[in-house]
Amino acid sequence: MLVLAAHYSHTELAPSAGRRHTNTTRTGDTEEKEYRIGQLYMISKHCCEQSDGGEGVEVVRNEPDTHPEHGLGQFTEKRIYLSSKLPSWAKTFAPRIFYVTEKAWNFYPYTITEYSVSFIPKFSIRIETRFEDNNGSNDIVFGDSPTPAENVSFLDILTDPIPEKHYKESEDLSRWRSSKTNRGPLEKGWRDHHKPIMCSYKRVHCSFEVYGLQTRTEDFIHRSIKDILLVGHRQAVAWLDEWHGLSLEEVREYESTMQEKTNSKVKSGQCNTGPQVSFRPGFLRSLSVTDEQSLKKMGMTTAAMSDSSASSVPHSPSRHNSTPE
Repeated sequence: MLVLAAHYSHTELAPSAGRRHTNTTRTGDTEEKEYRIGQLYMISKHCCEQSDGGEGVEVVRNEPDTHPEHGLGQFTEKRIYLSSKLPSWAKTFAPRIFYVTEKAWNFYPYTITEYSVSFIPKFSIRIETRFEDNNGSNDIVFGDSPTPAENVSFLDILTDPIPEKHYKESEDLSRWRSSKTNRGPLEKGWRDHHKPIMCSYKRVHCSFEVYGLQTRTEDFIHRSIKDILLVGHRQAVAWLDEWHGLSLEEVREYESTMQEKTNSKVKSGQCNTGPQVSFRPGFLRSLSVTDEQSLKKMGMTTAAMSDSSASSVPHSPSRHNSTPE
């Protein structure tokens, strides 16, 4: 369980693949509602900023949904194109164009997000999130047994480092100040004394059954999720003056406008790849490699390809601790 600390009205806990994580923020009822607006605004703007040249986030579906326990909510399906962002070892077997599918059910303050990859068989990530008015102190937030302390990670949007390429002085919360709310800048130890504050708890389950790449993939997922959470929630705070005071209807309208713009940026880049496309016609679509012969050529095996002597060993869908293969 990861705990991500953030200021303005929230502290967030970030998840890592293959572990259980919790994200925490403290705030009153007003702050929880305020964070909902900020989250929707941040996701829409962030996706648009990160989309260009055929890569980024394409929104496939965004529609109302109903859950028998959590009531009315919103369902979204997105395709995340990120070929150039893969580490070199992954590019050796990844198709030239592929995408990660994200399906999310937002029944705020509870959400479910699932990820699958178009070319990796038997791979999935499931993230449960719950938002509460505290600073990360609830270790049974999902209603089951307490999360062991060694499986909890706290992320601080003020002090934790982010990749240099994502740093912007305007989003540096040690220098930031909101003209609308007079909040900021953040100071060391802010999570223990700042109000309002709220926490988003996240629990992540990762299933990956391709031997030989399991450890590297898990490490890559851990780093990627941490970076995304830190950058995204720094932005949610830094952009406070842009979304503060918006109603849910207004931010949904903004979301719709930004989705059209983002989709256009992704599709235009894919259409303008130029003559390079003709050199690799076999990769002009997303591939799903599931047959054993193709996997063997890539030096990989799956649980289904193991010999009979190993069939008695159960294969857990969730890796809690990575060990060398």
